[in-house]
Amino acid sequence: QHVVAEMGSLLAGRGVNVRYAIHPVAGRMPGHMNVLLAEANVPYEQLHDLELNSEMAQVDVALIIGANDVVNPGARDDPNCAIYGMPIFDVDKATAVIVCKRSLNPGYAGIENPLFFKENTAMLLGDAKASITAIVSDLKSR
Repeated sequence: QHVVAEMGSLLAGRGVNVRYAIHPVAGRMPGHMNVLLAEANVPYEQLHDLELNSEMAQVDVALIIGANDVVNPGARDDPNCAIYGMPIFDVDKATAVIVCKRSLNPGYAGIENPLFFKENTAMLLGDAKASITAIVSDLKSR
């Protein structure tokens, strides 16, 4: 979480409006992700939940770290989807989406995520900490 906070701080220092969207079921228990980000000194006012959906179409870049089912547009759009009706982040409505996760494997629901194959989505496969650390290094070098 510290490298994510560092990335956010670097971006905010460049005038980027950084916000952290935390799904209510993210983490090992409710509030887990909020605690982790608080430990990394992420300002509380940057932590949000599903209320960010109303602004998602105006977001330039949505960076998804490790999430799968909670960003699956099938839950919103496909009545035949096993998780249809589950609240998700509408990240597919952002101008660009970067998904950082280990593989294209399904999440807990065991279903494919069509977000991963959309034209506005780039997949950054690998270890999340290593990937974000590389982004931080690149930001520092510019």
